[in-house]
Amino acid sequence: MRSLRTAPPLPLVFLLMTAGAFGTKWSVKYNQQEICALKGSTVFMNGTFTHPEHLTVNETFWGIDPVPGVEPTDLSKESDYSGRVEFFTDDQKHFSLKLSDVMKKDEHRFYFRIITNVEKEKWTGEPGVQLRVTELHVEAPEEVTEGETADLTCKTTCSLTDPTFIWYKNGRPLTTKTIKNNQLHLQTVSSEDAGSYSCAVGGSQHLRSTAHSLRVRNPPKKVSVSISPPGEIVEGSSVTLTCSSDGNPPVKIYTWFKEGGTSSVGSGHSYSPLQSGSYYCEAQNEHGAQRSDLVPVDLNGSNVTSSPRTAPPLVFLLMTAESRAAPPDDHSSSAEDYENLTSSGLDAPPPDDGSSSAEDYENITVSPKHERLITL
Repeated sequence: MRSLRTAPPLPLVFLLMTAGAFGTKWSVKYNQQEICALKGSTVFMNGTFTHPEHLTVNETFWGIDPVPGVEPTDLSKESDYSGRVEFFTDDQKHFSLKLSDVMKKDEHRFYFRIITNVEKEKWTGEPGVQLRVTELHVEAPEEVTEGETADLTCKTTCSLTDPTFIWYKNGRPLTTKTIKNNQLHLQTVSSEDAGSYSCAVGGSQHLRSTAHSLRVRNPPKKVSVSISPPGEIVEGSSVTLTCSSDGNPPVKIYTWFKEGGTSSVGSGHSYSPLQSGSYYCEAQNEHGAQRSDLVPVDLNGSNVTSSPRTAPPLVFLLMTAESRAAPPDDHSSSAEDYENLTSSGLDAPPPDDGSSSAEDYENITVSPKHERLITL
């Protein structure tokens, strides 16, 4: 019977040499295999590599879209990337690609290429890094009715890495609104929420989205009436009342009312009243109506400015008579004139011929005491 014999153990040195020759292999590992970048931004592609220890690395570079059997081209030597790419490596076998001013046409698969001192010992890091390029745009309704809620979304065509979204209204950052992830929430929309909205990502605030205009439908507001011509109204002239308001959609129905009346007195943007009184207009669109304040119009009252067509009134200095004034005897006064004098406190007998002149009044004898002014 043959006895079994075991082989002697391999020397330790042989084991170390075997590990050194075959333990270190080719490998290229990327931190990300797909990157989403904003158009116009700068992007970095990073990773680490290893190679067999008996080889020496002579050159490394980046290429795009590898084709089997075709030697790739150094990306930095292509005209589309000249001045926009930078390569980095270090002793710890870290590598990096910096691509500036990212464009939509940069959507390629980027890979790391290693050239060694042995002609046949080259390595391409598959599968590489797929670059996606996006722009920001705001997705939101074009119009919303006052009192409703509205959500505005900052959209991308690929997923950015841990973005912080910033919202702007009419070019100014919004700090008082509710922002959740990439959404701006408008609770109980009012007319003040109408405006131009855009969004950006923190760190790339200069790369904003295209502005989106949000319109708010609302009933008429700030309804007011103006008078033309302004100022005091000349007696006999006409005035025009004009109604104005803010509303979306714009007001097309204007109705005029007179205070105290039960029905309208006119319609249209303007109205010319024929009577004195207080007027107001009602502006209406499909979302509601609002009335203006009352506007007084006086076509023949104290506010009327008359053109001077008569002489100033006569002013007489009279007295409760201590002496009686005799009626003129030249038939130039009237009974009505003397009634005015008598009612003012002067005991003057009525004329006997029904006529008098202003000059005759100078014959009235008065005392320097107990004077009164009477206007005729």
